[in-house]
Amino acid sequence: MEKQFSAACERNSAPILEVLRGALENCVSLLEIGSGTGQHAVFFGAHLPHLVWQTSDLQGNHASILAWQESARLPNVRAPLILDTDGDWPDQQFDAVFSANTCHIMAWGEVVAMFSGIAQILKVGGTLCIYGPFNYNGKFTSGSNEQFDASLRAQYPHMGIRDFEAINALAIAQHLELKADHQMPANNRLLVWRQK
Repeated sequence: MEKQFSAACERNSAPILEVLRGALENCVSLLEIGSGTGQHAVFFGAHLPHLVWQTSDLQGNHASILAWQESARLPNVRAPLILDTDGDWPDQQFDAVFSANTCHIMAWGEVVAMFSGIAQILKVGGTLCIYGPFNYNGKFTSGSNEQFDASLRAQYPHMGIRDFEAINALAIAQHLELKADHQMPANNRLLVWRQK
């Protein structure tokens, strides 16, 4: 299978990296939830060589992730694990977890399961970074986000932009404390939590 390409990944990688440099500077191991095409893993792996970047996703996305890794040949980027948030989680712990553009794609029950799973595999004092669009106080932050939400729900009713407050409540329930809420290009956010 050839490498799959995401224009959004191409656009957002550099701005995300600027935040991750600081948020992950003291981390050694990271689990990426929902590695998608595999683009983020090789981009961040190349620019954060101190970090062992463990990819993961549903089985159907592994071929593209592996294709990107084969091209990049980075020693710190690991082949993907099979990870369904409702299923089994890796039997190891990580200093950090990163996930991009997943919360609005998964069903809400899967998002809840994701935070529960993160609590199992994140080391004490570990860092969680989640990137994507979020609503605040039940309102869209832009007209384009409102249109994006409508298009998601038209495809699959379980999808949709999540409320920041609901996401943060899941984090708090897993003893995660919000450290930063970064405004990103294209009406996205990068949320950073630290486990107490």
